[in-house]
Amino acid sequence: MILPDTSIWIDFFRKTSASVDEKMQEYLTSREVCALSVIFGELLQGVRDDREEKVIIEYWKNLPQVEERHLFIEAGRISYQHRFFSKGVGLIDCYILAAAKRYQLDLWTNDKKLFQAYKLFQ
Repeated sequence: MILPDTSIWIDFFRKTSASVDEKMQEYLTSREVCALSVIFGELLQGVRDDREEKVIIEYWKNLPQVEERHLFIEAGRISYQHRFFSKGVGLIDCYILAAAKRYQLDLWTNDKKLFQAYKLFQ
């Protein structure tokens, strides 16, 4: 299962990368994309109009999701244990890392710092 982060979703929705669009379409068709509330919250924070909000909500409603109970606690622990805050990896990113770790999700990101942090768990 793939966990695209906010940067990937933005590229997908804006159609800024043909390769991201193609891969995402493949993953969506095969139902391999996992939705995480914090990522969709970030996407909703940046909507420009009601149409964009509706599109994001529809994806949220229709994608597989994982149980997120206690992920923020785990995110704080991950941040503390690896000193991620001082490395420019914030709590939201640690939340994404906690979900990827707990559910063995493959993280897909354009964020270099987040990707480096993710590699620690591989």
